[in-house]
Amino acid sequence: MTTSAPRPLALSPSRASDYQQCPLLYRLRAIDRLPEPKTLPQVKGNLVHAVLEYMHAQPRDERTYPAAVKQLKPHWAEMVAADAELQELVPEESLLDFLVECRSLLRGYFEMENPQGFDAHAVEMYVDTVLPNGVPVRGFIDRVDVAPTGEVRVVDYKTGKKPLPRYSHDAQFQMRFYALVYWRLYGVIPHQLRLMYLKVLDSMFLAPSREELEYFERDLGDLWGKIASDGATGRFRTRKSKLCGWCSFQSLCPEFGGTPPEYPGWPGSTADLQS
Repeated sequence: MTTSAPRPLALSPSRASDYQQCPLLYRLRAIDRLPEPKTLPQVKGNLVHAVLEYMHAQPRDERTYPAAVKQLKPHWAEMVAADAELQELVPEESLLDFLVECRSLLRGYFEMENPQGFDAHAVEMYVDTVLPNGVPVRGFIDRVDVAPTGEVRVVDYKTGKKPLPRYSHDAQFQMRFYALVYWRLYGVIPHQLRLMYLKVLDSMFLAPSREELEYFERDLGDLWGKIASDGATGRFRTRKSKLCGWCSFQSLCPEFGGTPPEYPGWPGSTADLQS
C-alpha cells in the first residue's frame, strides 16, 4: 500500500489570518491539520453559500427568492449525508429555526441584488498559482462577474455581522488577496471588489489599483518568508490575545499550560523553504 505525499502548503486568506493572529495556530491548522469542531455560524454560511452557488447556475427566470428557499432542505440533506456530525450540531428539534435563519440570509441577498439581471462569469472559482515573487496561493472566490465592456467584479458573501471599520482588516485582506490572484492568473485587475453582508443588507466596496496590489504582493512575500522560516525550524511562537477565548487548541497551547504535539515537519518539498 502506498501513501500519497503531503500536499504542498499554499497561502490563503484564512491561513494568512491564522499566522498573523498566532503562528502556533497556523501550524496546528495548516501543518498538523488537527481536527476542530464545526460551529453553527460556519455551517450556516456553508449552506447559504451552496444555495447561492446553485441558484446562479440556473436560468435567469429561476433565480427567485422562493426558488432559492426551496433549495435549503435538499442542500442541507446533501451536507448531512456527507458529514453525519452536522446532525449533532443541528438536531432535528433545532432544524426549523436553523433553516429560518438561513432563509433570512437569502432574503438579505435578494434585497441587495437582482440575480435575474446578469449572469455570473464564475461561482466558487478555485484559484491555485504561484505569484511572481514565489508565494504559492490558493483559495475559492465566491463569484466573479464580467461586464460586457470587460470590467471584472469579485464578490464575496458574508453571513456574519459587518465589522466596524477598525476591525475590517481581515475582510479587506481577503478581497485584495483574491484581486491580486485574479490579476496574476488572468492579467486583468478587478474593477471592483464587493463584500455582501447578507445579515445586515450592507456592502463593503474596494477598487484596487495596480500599485496597491503590487504593494500587497510584497507584503504577502514577507509573510510567506516568515512562515517558511518557522517551517524550517519548527518553532511557531504563540501570540496571546483576546481571540484566544475562541481557539479550540487551548489544551495544546503553552500559554494555557498545554504542550503542542511533536512537529511533523514541513509538508511537500524542502525546496519550498528555500524559495
